[in-house]
Amino acid sequence: MNNSTVETLIGAVVIAIAGAFLVFAYNTPGMGQKGGGYLISAEFDNVEGVNVGTDIRMAGIKVGTVTAQSLNPENFQALVTMSIDPAVQLTDDTSAKVTSEGLLGSKFISLEPGGSETKLTEGGVIAYTQGAVDIWSLISQAMFDKTGAKPAETPPAPAAADAPAAPEAPEQAQ
Repeated sequence: MNNSTVETLIGAVVIAIAGAFLVFAYNTPGMGQKGGGYLISAEFDNVEGVNVGTDIRMAGIKVGTVTAQSLNPENFQALVTMSIDPAVQLTDDTSAKVTSEGLLGSKFISLEPGGSETKLTEGGVIAYTQGAVDIWSLISQAMFDKTGAKPAETPPAPAAADAPAAPEAPEQAQ
């Protein structure tokens, strides 16, 4: 066989494998599909590390995906749109928190269910949110904050002239 024929066949096999991988990735739940769930939204003060495709988890189990994010121009909050699995019926008092896998792990949105009877439907809004904590600013503040480390000052003792004279003790006879 000719060298160029072998190289062409190997190239075709590589392209076929790459194509099969892309089909697999697209058909894997949550990878190539934006639909399949109901859309809800929430506003956060900080969504650092959260992007389109970020997991939405409840009790550590993935129940949805971030589908869009934008800035609300009225209050300058981050508006996050999420697609939630239809099998998971969230209540209207559900809370959402941006958290991470460990100290420096990847971010995700954790949902905590509430006790209400009213369910969130398509287009619902999660009202109770907590944004991402900036761990580096906390570390920097703890290391370099000079104002927080000072002990409280005690008021000075009154001067001797201001103090009342102490009674003299009687002399003891020897």
